[in-house]
Amino acid sequence: MERVMSEWVDIGALEDIPVRGARKVRTPIGCVGVFRTNANEVYALVDACPHKGGPLSEGIVHGRAVTCPLHNWVIALDTGLAQGADEGAVPTVPTRLENGRILIDRAAVTLRAAAE
Repeated sequence: MERVMSEWVDIGALEDIPVRGARKVRTPIGCVGVFRTNANEVYALVDACPHKGGPLSEGIVHGRAVTCPLHNWVIALDTGLAQGADEGAVPTVPTRLENGRILIDRAAVTLRAAAE
């Protein structure tokens, strides 16, 4: 299998996302929720809860987790795994911060889109 080099895509400034908030970004794999924690960490997940597809970007961010607005499932931002007694996972998208800008890994999004 051919290895794809990462290409980081600037999707906006950290300050564009409120603390403990999110922003929705459209990608080839559908919408991705980009989340900002209270500690200014940034995570990205496919914007669909594994339970009923609820929009995670409209949920409540707390610590390193987001609570789905539909049925209160809690999803870990770093792993995409459902917490507590709930089971399931949401695909994650690698992110990084550079000079106050949020970047997502285009290769990861492209590879995931090709697999679907």
